Amino acid sequence: MTAPVTPKGERRQFALVSAAAELLAEGGFEAVRHRAVARRAGLPLASTTYYFSSLDDLIIQAVEHIGVMEVARLRSRIHELSRRRRGPESIAEVLVDLLLEDVAGTGLDEQLISRYERHIASARLPALRETMRRNLRQRAEAVAEAVERSGRSARIELVRTLICAVDGSVVCALVEGGDPRTAALGTVVDVIDVLAPIDERPIGI
Repeated sequence: MTAPVTPKGERRQFALVSAAAELLAEGGFEAVRHRAVARRAGLPLASTTYYFSSLDDLIIQAVEHIGVMEVARLRSRIHELSRRRRGPESIAEVLVDLLLEDVAGTGLDEQLISRYERHIASARLPALRETMRRNLRQRAEAVAEAVERSGRSARIELVRTLICAVDGSVVCALVEGGDPRTAALGTVVDVIDVLAPIDERPIGI
């Protein structure tokens, strides 16, 4: 059973979700356990079952929390992106920085691995699917704005294809022990003029 919502309860729930999100980013799903979350949040062990109906419930909220934070950082950086027409190499740098570095802090490879684990987990946990779909849609909408600010056509279905291409190249690099950023740059340069061609209209129109 879950607790009634009170200001104190909201603060504790947020602390637990934040702690679970940190553990998830650091060590994957295996790291998210009742005891570890309570310890990280500085709360009694019983609080994890008092405020959440199950461990899966807590994990789902942690995944959503991570997604919200990532998209917020992504949109903030895009808001600062200047409007100018960019060539393949220039926009590749911009998009790879946005797509790979919207995970924060050190340990980029580990955070990328954690991101793709969340993708796979959504195939196994139906309750996660809508959260991940929403996150992917929001990422695509944000990247489409970056593409438009770079003087290129940004059809959302093609932007989603571009993101999938980047994700695939990054996963391959992680498996093969390569550099994810280098792999992603090469992929974007190869496909950008097809998936996001130059828009001849004046920038911003």
